[in-house]
Amino acid sequence: MKKNVIAGLDLGTTKVCAVIAEQVENNLNILGFGVAPSEGLNRGLVANISKTADAINEAMHIASNRAGLTVKELNVGVAGEHITSLRHRNYVTINNPEREITEQDLDRLRADVQTIRIPSDRQILHIIPEEYSVDYQGGIDDPIGMCGSRLEAVNHVVLASIPAIQNIKKSVERAGFMVKDYVLQPIASSFAVLDENEKDLGVLLIDIGGGTTDIAVFHRKAIKHTKVIGVAGNQVTNDVRETLGIVTADAEKLKKEYGYATEHAIIKDEDIFIKGVGGRGNVKIPLSLLTQIISVRMKELFALIDNELRQAGFKNKIKAGVVLTGGGSLLKGCTELAEEVFGMPARIGVPLDLGSGLSNEVESPEFATVAGLIRGIPGKSSSEQFTTVKASGSEHKFNVSKLFKRLQEFFDKL
Repeated sequence: MKKNVIAGLDLGTTKVCAVIAEQVENNLNILGFGVAPSEGLNRGLVANISKTADAINEAMHIASNRAGLTVKELNVGVAGEHITSLRHRNYVTINNPEREITEQDLDRLRADVQTIRIPSDRQILHIIPEEYSVDYQGGIDDPIGMCGSRLEAVNHVVLASIPAIQNIKKSVERAGFMVKDYVLQPIASSFAVLDENEKDLGVLLIDIGGGTTDIAVFHRKAIKHTKVIGVAGNQVTNDVRETLGIVTADAEKLKKEYGYATEHAIIKDEDIFIKGVGGRGNVKIPLSLLTQIISVRMKELFALIDNELRQAGFKNKIKAGVVLTGGGSLLKGCTELAEEVFGMPARIGVPLDLGSGLSNEVESPEFATVAGLIRGIPGKSSSEQFTTVKASGSEHKFNVSKLFKRLQEFFDKL
C-alpha cells in the first residue's frame, strides 16, 4: 500500500526545519524531523543560494534518515517584507438551469481573481475566500448546493515578490528537491496552533522568528489580514550585543537563558555574569538591566503590530486574544508584555494534534510553521480552502487552461 507522505520545509533566518509525515486517514504520523543552521537567509529572503541549499540538504538528510525514506516534493514556507496582501471582491453569474451553485462556479471565481492587475514584479501567492454572497445575501461560508443567479466572493489575496520566490525555488532545486506548494508562513502556523473557536471569535496570531515577525488576523473562521514585519529575535540579540559589548553567540545565550520581555515578569532580580571580550574579565550586571535592553525592542515590535491592527480596522474584532508562536515567543514574559500592549489575553501557541510518531520533537512554538506545512494544505473545509501557487506557476503570465487543470487535480484528490 502506497504511503501518503507529506514533507514541509521552513526556511528561517536562524535555522532550516524539515519534517516528513504520513497521512493516515485523518491523522498524521511524524516519520522524520531535521534542523540545520541557516546562514543563507536574511529577514526571510534568500541572500545566498548555495548556503541555503546546503542547509536544506542537511535538514532534509536528517529528516529522511529518521523517516527511513526519501521525498522529492516539499511544501515550503514563505516570509519576508516583500509579502503584501489586498482584499478583492468579484462575482460570477450562475447559468445552469437549476441555478444551483457548484464547484465549477467557485473555480470560475478563483480564475477571475487570477486576472486582476498587480505590479509586474509580483505574483499571487494565495487566494483565500473570506466570505461568499448569493444574490446579495452575505455571510455565507460554503455556497455549494445553494440556489441563486449571482455568486459573489470577498477574497484575501496574498502577493509575493517574483525574484524572492524564484530564489527559494533555485535553492530548493539545487538541494535536489522540488517545491510542491509555497505557503505563507503565518498561514501555515495557523493550521498548527489555532483553535477553530478562536478563528471564529477573532484572534491575532504573532509568529516571532529570527529575521521577521509574521502576523495573521482571523475572524468568523476566515483570514482577514496578514503582514510581515522586519523586527524579530535577531534584532533583540543584536541590541544585547551592542549595548553590552559582547559577541553575538554570548548575546543569544544571555537572551535565551536569562532574558525577559518585561520587567513585570521578573520573579527575583539577581546579578548575572557576562563574558568579557579579549583581555577583559567577566562583568556582573543586574538581570533587570538585561531585561530593559530586551524590553525596548519587544515593546517596539508589539507597538508596531498594534498600530497595524488599528490602521487596518481589526483591533476591535479580536475577541479571543493573542496567540504567540515562533522561537521568539519562548522569551520569558512574552505573554505578559503582549497582554500589557494589546490589552487582551495572550497565550503561547504550541502545535496541536500532531498524532503519533516523532510528534514530541515538533511540539514547540519554534516549529509551528513546519508543523503547519504538513497539515494537507489547502485546508479541509471549504472556508479554509485556498489556491496556492505551484513551483511551475512562478511566471507572472496567467494560463487559464493550466489553472483549471490544477484546480481539477486538487478537487479530485479531496
